Amino acid sequence: MRILVVGAGATGGAFGTLLQEAGRDVTYLVRPRKQEALRRDGLRFISPTADRTHAVKTITAADGSGPFDLILVTVKATAFEGVLGEIGAFIGPGTTIVPILNGMAHVDRLEQQYPGQVLGGLARIVATLDGDVVRQQVPLTSLMVGGLNGNPVPADVSEALDVPGVDFSVVDDVVGALWDKWAFIAAAGIINCLFRAPVGRIIAAGGRSKILAAIDETEAVAAAAGHSVSDAAHAQAIGILTEPGSAFTSSLYRDLSAGLPSEAEHILGDLARRARNLNVPTPLLDLTLIQVRAAVQP
Repeated sequence: MRILVVGAGATGGAFGTLLQEAGRDVTYLVRPRKQEALRRDGLRFISPTADRTHAVKTITAADGSGPFDLILVTVKATAFEGVLGEIGAFIGPGTTIVPILNGMAHVDRLEQQYPGQVLGGLARIVATLDGDVVRQQVPLTSLMVGGLNGNPVPADVSEALDVPGVDFSVVDDVVGALWDKWAFIAAAGIINCLFRAPVGRIIAAGGRSKILAAIDETEAVAAAAGHSVSDAAHAQAIGILTEPGSAFTSSLYRDLSAGLPSEAEHILGDLARRARNLNVPTPLLDLTLIQVRAAVQP
């Protein structure tokens, strides 16, 4: 199976390395500058258990290589629209597409454009890109996939993705799992971006009730959309976001604080749009969006 990993950042580089080490045929779709760096230096992936550098196969959007069997879309939401217009040349009628992004808008867009060829994908990994080096902070590396609209996960896709180092699973309700994660990261984004502090400092300042209200808001949108957050996901959100003294901050808040492109519209903006369509009040989410949008320099 020919696998195309779209993006060689933290997520793509980590999972691509593990797939390649298991003998899978992996190619990365990257920008020309990134291609030059990878050709010159290889792809270095530092995990909690190993530090390795591999030579990798790369292509750019201008290259013609025909369709791939499996495409993993691992870019951030800020780059999604760009790659959506580029991957068509690598998609054939038998190609399976697995996007691994936050939120749900990307799933809707891909399913509209390539109906029946898209699977839901959900990755859990804590990794960053340090220059061109992929660094994984904790051992957790999991990947869940599931069919959309009642479609099954092809057996060859499951076989290709089930490799050492990855806790791989096929789930029946992948859309529900995606909503579980979306509700959590949106609540975390609201809390950190609105109060501009880590969880522990917000609680110390008397903000616990507002944290709980933010969790209620995002979970209410999920429920109205027909995907009530699971008990386990709710308990996890409460545990992480109400821990006294916690230094936890969301990746959205960290990106905004560093002046980096953020997924604010993909995570918060799209959720607010769906909330309006479903007539779900989200006052804290709306306030956060005003602050985030007003802070962006034109």
